[in-house]
Amino acid sequence: MKFVFPINKVIRFLTLSDILMLSGWGLVNPVLAIFFADQIQGGDVKIAGLAVAIALLTKSLSQLPIAWLIDKKKGEIDDFWVMISGSLIIACSAFLFIFARTIPQVFLIQVVSGFGMALSYPAWLAIFTRHLDNHQEGFQWSFYSSATNLGGAVVAGLGGVMANYLGFRPLFFLVGLLSLLGTVFLFVCYRDMRKK
Repeated sequence: MKFVFPINKVIRFLTLSDILMLSGWGLVNPVLAIFFADQIQGGDVKIAGLAVAIALLTKSLSQLPIAWLIDKKKGEIDDFWVMISGSLIIACSAFLFIFARTIPQVFLIQVVSGFGMALSYPAWLAIFTRHLDNHQEGFQWSFYSSATNLGGAVVAGLGGVMANYLGFRPLFFLVGLLSLLGTVFLFVCYRDMRKK
């Protein structure tokens, strides 16, 4: 990416991290309702819809106070650690799905996942925004959007094939690994963030 597009290191690695995280979840998101209906005791399509609603509700209600708190503290290092914590929680939620068997377990995992997103997203967005190069904001946001969408396009059909042949549990394990790898890439930016 560095040689094709002259983009600073923080933007490059935040984008790479999200390619891995979003592509990982992109493997399972299209077939998540089938997992809830087929693999969870008493699960059906209604439960799948409720599970997604729980994650988004948790994220929506939690992220504003979290964003307010990280904005109150000057510097970027607190944002970095909040982002890392959220990313690790999101990765853990993928691994937790491997063991999910009941509706309450699924709902609890979705609360955990939603809280991880509430930690990660405001901090990630703040860091990304601060590191945009002057007069390249539109291009760099578009670069991020195109790169993550291409990653999603690559895995869109792959998740269903993998779930069909390998089962859901190995698929969730792969999602967790990709999420952890995406989190590791965030550490590359640590030194650059300390300078802010």
